[in-house]
Amino acid sequence: MTTDALIQVRDLKKHFSGASAIKALDGVSTDIRKGEVVVVIGPSGSGKSTFLRCLNLLEVPTGGKILFGVDITDKRCNIDLHRQKMGMVFQHFNLFPHMTILRNMTLAPVKLLHKSQEEAEAQALKLLQRVGLGDRGNAYPAQLSGGQKQRVAIVRALMMEPEVMLADERARPGNGRRGSGGHEGAGKRRHDDGRRHA
Repeated sequence: MTTDALIQVRDLKKHFSGASAIKALDGVSTDIRKGEVVVVIGPSGSGKSTFLRCLNLLEVPTGGKILFGVDITDKRCNIDLHRQKMGMVFQHFNLFPHMTILRNMTLAPVKLLHKSQEEAEAQALKLLQRVGLGDRGNAYPAQLSGGQKQRVAIVRALMMEPEVMLADERARPGNGRRGSGGHEGAGKRRHDDGRRHA
């Protein structure tokens, strides 16, 4: 067992029962180490999203263990506390449509990290500037393109200063250049300040 592993996955299983029983994950074991960027590649329906969602228990595994400091599959574990250490970028971004971009980004740090609104907004504006959206803080999600929403989703996750980032994304023809710019700006910050992006 490696000592530098940030996340250790052991014999992870996720089985869906019903008329069409599916073994989405059937005995996955891996280590994700500090500083690594890990990419999970496979066809649609191969369990990529299920695997990522299991890492922070948005999907509850059928079996196996996930060690992230502690065994987060243990029912005694305070999963909400550990989710604060894992940033998540969803396929559909999950931005609150009735809130401005700044409000989307500052809500969690103010409520969960107890930052002042002023401190959170200053941090948000710096991150938006880094990904080329410094002038869009007062816009609403419906006023942004898909690539811009993606960048907002990334920097919103970074606002919580997580130990690890999980990005559940699909490659989309035609917006790779825009998406790459967002990842480059956001990713550079994580590596520059020593935090981990897996």
